[in-house]
Amino acid sequence: MLDLRDHFQTFRKANPDRIHLAAHSHHYWPDAACAAQTQAVALAARAADDKWETIFGALIPRVQRGIAGLLSLRDPATIAFAPNTHEFIVRLFSALALNRPLEVLTTDSEFHSFRRQLARMEEEHLVLLERVPTEPFETFHERFARAASHGYDLVFLSHVFFNSGATAGDLAALATALLSADTLLVIDGYHGFMALPTDLAPIADRAFYLAGGYKYAMAGEGACFMHCPPGYAPRPRDTGWFAGFGALTGGTSGEVAYAADASRFMGATFDPSGLYRLAAVFDWMQRIGLSVHQIHAHVLDLQRHFMQAVEAAKIGPLVSARLVTPVATTDRGHFLCYETPDAAAIHARLARGGIVSDVRGARIRFGFGCYHTADDIGHAVDVMAQALA
Repeated sequence: MLDLRDHFQTFRKANPDRIHLAAHSHHYWPDAACAAQTQAVALAARAADDKWETIFGALIPRVQRGIAGLLSLRDPATIAFAPNTHEFIVRLFSALALNRPLEVLTTDSEFHSFRRQLARMEEEHLVLLERVPTEPFETFHERFARAASHGYDLVFLSHVFFNSGATAGDLAALATALLSADTLLVIDGYHGFMALPTDLAPIADRAFYLAGGYKYAMAGEGACFMHCPPGYAPRPRDTGWFAGFGALTGGTSGEVAYAADASRFMGATFDPSGLYRLAAVFDWMQRIGLSVHQIHAHVLDLQRHFMQAVEAAKIGPLVSARLVTPVATTDRGHFLCYETPDAAAIHARLARGGIVSDVRGARIRFGFGCYHTADDIGHAVDVMAQALA
């Protein structure tokens, strides 16, 4: 197992009594990312107005290469950046038809931002929506692929579902199930990126993929990205001035010009410090020889250790709860999700004991990261047993 505690001293020392079991919600930053924040300030002070030359000329290509390497993407130029993934969602919708309700296929387990946006559009009959239940997980992939074959304007689903830790299964097979070449396929990779080893090469020319630095990429807020397959949604109506920097294909005279690469999905001015942190994380991982495969194996070991310790300690509120997270396969997210009507009460009692967890309705989640060790988890379970006695 990994022991990377020395690389996370800034966060660990800031509140040494905190027991943080919410890496899936707010992942600690390595010290390298913390130092990169200072580098961003230094560049702003040194270059002032001219900092954007460095950001667009060096920083963005550097981060694009890092992401492309992790996702097995051939062309780093297919990656665009935004402060949050919601900007990309709105921009994707803006690339679709205006003269009729949009036909959308999704699941009942998408994150709040996308779910809220869809619900608001439903109120005004702007979308015709089909939601496929993710449970039972064993049949989800087959059921979703069958639905996807019917034809939609937009098919949107998570790689890892935020409310369970279950996965969508074979993404390439889902892409193959789409019968219409005009359908936009969008994978929300926020709970998958840098958690599960992910190879997008088979669907790089077909699927959009969006994620960010806030969770497992260890870079905090404001550093989100989307892989944009060539030829799909070439002219989103929601477009900012950053999308005009590389505009080379304007179409007929007088039309707003767009580049063919991912810059067509860029917005406007944003805080670039998150990209400095993300670049620093990539450099740090390369320097110490740390891979996503290693992180994933480490976290799965921590999950097993946690479940065994909870059973051994006879922590009744969790032992009697339904473990939603599928654990029969290694293809699962980096958190364990327990369903119980007492979830909120358990969360509150743990918080009073200094344990950070995360509650979503009747489900309480415990997330693990590469900064945790087996000793950390053993200590956490001991404190949990006392807090829930």
